[in-house]
Amino acid sequence: MADPKEELRLLDQIRTWPQYARFAGRPVAYFCTEFAFSGGQRLYAGGLGVLAGDMVREAGDREFPLVAVGLYYREGYVCETKEVGGRTMEICKATPPEQAGFEPVLDKGGERLHVIVPIHDRVIKARAWTYKDRGARIYLLDTDCEENSPEDQRITDRLYVGDKETRLKQEIVLGIGGLRLLEALDIHPSVYHLNEGHSALLALELIWHEMRERHIGFDEAKQFARRRIVMTNHTLVAAGQEVFSYDLVAMMLDRYAEELSVPVHDLVSLGRVQQSNEFSMSMLAFRMASIINAVSKLHAKKAKEIWTDHPMVAVTNGVHVPFWDSIGDPGSEPGAGLGTAKGEFWKQHQYRKDELLAHIKEKTGRDWSKDTLLIGWARRTVQYKRPLAIFEDAVRLGAIARNADRPVRFVFSGHPHPNDVDGAKLLVELKRLTDGEFADIAVYLPEYDIPLAKKMVAGCDMWLNTPVVGFEACGTSGMKAALNGVLPCTTRDGWVDEADLRHLGWILNNDRTAHDFYHLLESEILPLYYGRSGGIPEVWEEYMRSSRDMILRRFTATRML
Repeated sequence: MADPKEELRLLDQIRTWPQYARFAGRPVAYFCTEFAFSGGQRLYAGGLGVLAGDMVREAGDREFPLVAVGLYYREGYVCETKEVGGRTMEICKATPPEQAGFEPVLDKGGERLHVIVPIHDRVIKARAWTYKDRGARIYLLDTDCEENSPEDQRITDRLYVGDKETRLKQEIVLGIGGLRLLEALDIHPSVYHLNEGHSALLALELIWHEMRERHIGFDEAKQFARRRIVMTNHTLVAAGQEVFSYDLVAMMLDRYAEELSVPVHDLVSLGRVQQSNEFSMSMLAFRMASIINAVSKLHAKKAKEIWTDHPMVAVTNGVHVPFWDSIGDPGSEPGAGLGTAKGEFWKQHQYRKDELLAHIKEKTGRDWSKDTLLIGWARRTVQYKRPLAIFEDAVRLGAIARNADRPVRFVFSGHPHPNDVDGAKLLVELKRLTDGEFADIAVYLPEYDIPLAKKMVAGCDMWLNTPVVGFEACGTSGMKAALNGVLPCTTRDGWVDEADLRHLGWILNNDRTAHDFYHLLESEILPLYYGRSGGIPEVWEEYMRSSRDMILRRFTATRML
């Protein structure tokens, strides 16, 4: 196991390398379509943005030369679908940028800085905002400029808008406009890190940059550009791969191709899916990245089976400890270890559990005891994550949970992608169960966001994770929970495949998840939780310490960085 202090020593050593000296003058540019910042702005949908936020915060803490580039969405993320007389959307409004600590980016003359981006048959303007998160600098572009047409002003209104044409326009602004913004700011990165494929069009702008700088042709410039691009892939699920019609991309890049004096076919062919009329942002990123990394060892293995021509190195995700750690003594340094006195960890956990239970009561009216085992499940509601897994045998689950001597309560949260019809149906069914048959033992908490996630990963007693093995590329919510002493009960997917959960958690069989869960609850989990001495479940508390220690030693963002 790694030692947290050893990770810091390694970072100090890295700062002596010649490569690091280049970063000081020419930083890493970290491009992502969504970011979850410390200030709470809803410019993220889920795990991709939360991971990006952790990476940015970690880089700031470690004074690593990194600049982040993304988009500012005026209406934020459409985060929940409801079936009320037809399908409607609940919009999670983003905070106005000035109120959220963002500052307008100005040019050398003190005027508002704009970049020009060609889209289809016209050019549009994008303005920039800047923000610092724990010392790391972030730049976000939006198209809400009076010089643009009303239609173009709305390009960056929403994250993950369903309309394909608008999505493509956003990704043109992010990739091409983002690189142009850095050039306008006289920032010349040595490495461009694509966090997923949404920003892959920056590769085209970088090719053009190399053509101009080196006075070379398109094909030769591709090789120089490729040396400076790395990419992180986060998902094996087809829905996570951004795919457009080849003809739509050619139409949208037609004017841009004229600027480059390169046939539009040469540009679009870089992302063409073989033997199809589709363009894939992921394929463009794969072909233009010199290094591609998966986000767990299992993810890298599974990815090799899908993308045989694009091998990935495994860099397992980690969590930014100061941001997610809630269990330490009030006022103590985040991540600091607790003392070894019996009951100390348990006392801190019960304080956090009180906060979660108060939130549950406020939102649902359920008034539950902090001495009752509380199990949490919170993430995107999508089929492969199996949010309804534990309800397979309603009679058995009810009998276990309603046992007066050893009761169990469940708290769920999360939302589907706005265009995921199957995920929306899962959420409707989950709400039906928690409002109906299981209303006495289970609740659903709406408005899942980072503040609620923090309450849940610190206040639950156990964290339930039920994905189909091979579909969850990493999954970091369980890391955050374990950091706070919340014990994992999970299938062996993503990061869990690398972890030894003996004496700190439980593994569920992928093919009989519900059966295993009921069996483990009755035979191991409940006896451990309710086996108390002086009001303290001593062995359970030892498990809590072990789970926290595992994260601090092996799954931090420091190691990931």
